Amino acid sequence: MEKKDLLKDTIEHIDIKKINSVEIIESMKKMSFTARDTGRAAEIYDMMLKEKECAIILTLAGSTSAGGCMQVYHDLVKNNMVDAVVATGASIVDMDFFEALGFKHYVGTPYIDDNMLRDSYVDRIYDTFIDEEQLQECDKVITTIADKLEPRPYSSREFIAEMGKYLTKHAKKKESLVQVAYENNVPIFCPAFSDSSAGFGLVLHQHTHPDKHLSIDSVKDFYELTKIKMNAPTSGLLMIGGGVPKNFAQDTVVCAELLGKEVPMHRYAVQITVADVRDGACSSSTLKEASSWGKVDTTYEQMVYAEATSVLPLIASYAYHKGNWKNRKKWNFSKIY
Repeated sequence: MEKKDLLKDTIEHIDIKKINSVEIIESMKKMSFTARDTGRAAEIYDMMLKEKECAIILTLAGSTSAGGCMQVYHDLVKNNMVDAVVATGASIVDMDFFEALGFKHYVGTPYIDDNMLRDSYVDRIYDTFIDEEQLQECDKVITTIADKLEPRPYSSREFIAEMGKYLTKHAKKKESLVQVAYENNVPIFCPAFSDSSAGFGLVLHQHTHPDKHLSIDSVKDFYELTKIKMNAPTSGLLMIGGGVPKNFAQDTVVCAELLGKEVPMHRYAVQITVADVRDGACSSSTLKEASSWGKVDTTYEQMVYAEATSVLPLIASYAYHKGNWKNRKKWNFSKIY
C-alpha cells in the first residue's frame, strides 16, 4: 500500500450539540452495570454545572482526542462547562494543536504490518493513523513559538497560552481546544509537557539556542493549578483516563494545605477508565481510595469502567442538553496569574 492509501479516510469528531442523549441517559440510570454507572456519572457532572460556586477541572489522558472526541472538549470549554484542563502533552499538542494546524488523523487498523507503516512514515495509535512528516511540522511550529519568547522558565500553562495566541492568527482549523481555551481564559496544564511533540520542538529550540533558551517548569505548573483550587469555594473533577493529569489535579488539595490554606476536598469526581486498581494500573487508586489521602469527597463520586470514547459523548451531551451551563459563573482562571 502507498502512503496515500493509508491516509485516506479522516477521523470525524462527534458533535454533542447535534445529538441529545438526555433520554438514553435517564433510561440508563435505571439499568445495571456500566449503564447505571454512566447515568450516575452524567448526573454528577450536571450537579457540578448546577452548583454556583463549583469550579470544574477536566483531566485528559489517553488518545480520545485523536479517536473522535476532540470536538467534545472544544465544546465543553466554549460553553463554559469546564474551567481548567490538565492533560497529557500528546492530547494537547500531537492531537489538538496538530489538527488546528490543518493536519488530520486517519481511520486505520491494528491489523497491519507496523514495519510497513514505519517505512511509509505513518504512525499508529491502535486503529488511528497519523502522518509522521506532519507531526514533525508540528514540532517545528513549537520551535518557532519558543524562539520568539523571552528565554526564561515557563509553566506549561504559559506556553500553551502562547500556542493559543499563535493559533488566533495561523489556525487552519478554528475549533481547537488550545485556541478556544486561550480565548476564554481557561488555563491548560500539561505536567509532563515534554512527553509530546512539544518536547521535540523545545529540544530543537534549546539545541539552537544553547546559551539563552526557555524551559518548562513543572513545579510552577503545580503551584499555579493549586492556586485555582485555593480560589474556588468548591470543585469538581471530570477525569478521562488517569495517569499524571488525574493525580496532578487531585493533589492540589494536599498542596494547598501545605501552603497554609485549608481547602475542602474535591466535592465531585467522575473518572472514566478501563484500568484495574488491583495491580496499581488505575493511577494507583479509585476515587474512594483517594479520599483516604484527603483528595476526593466520596459523597458524589463515580468510577465508570469503560473505554472513554464509548461513554464520554453520552455524558457530555446529557449535560449540554440539560442546559445548566447557561447560568454558570465564568471563572476566567487564566487571569489570576
